[in-house]
Amino acid sequence: MPTVNSQNPNTFFYTRTTIERAKRSLICSPFNLVLFTAMRQQSVPLGAIAMENGVKHGYTKRPLSELGCDNALGWLIQVGILRREVDGQGITDGFRLTPLGHQLVEQFQGENWSSPSWSDRLYNALIYWFRLPY
Repeated sequence: MPTVNSQNPNTFFYTRTTIERAKRSLICSPFNLVLFTAMRQQSVPLGAIAMENGVKHGYTKRPLSELGCDNALGWLIQVGILRREVDGQGITDGFRLTPLGHQLVEQFQGENWSSPSWSDRLYNALIYWFRLPY
């Protein structure tokens, strides 16, 4: 029986617009690259990201309330970067990277996390608030 190499990172192919939207969402998010690097290896619970814990671990740029943190993570789920962790009981409060998220974090490794331009912030905010088609 043939085997499948599940470690192949090139399994999924994304359109240019999907990748651009995801990159823009990442750099406009209130999170640092350290969080997504940690998510490459393991699930990260909401409690470790929200409030002062996020700043202490280097995950966030500023303290975020649990609701604000959950909303920002939820947006990254919608654009395809993250997914909620699931165990035998159902959905947990942990988050992991999707294949698209792994691809983007690999691209950002060794680089400085660029600051979003005003047009990036505006475009991301419009899509976020009005849920315009991508």
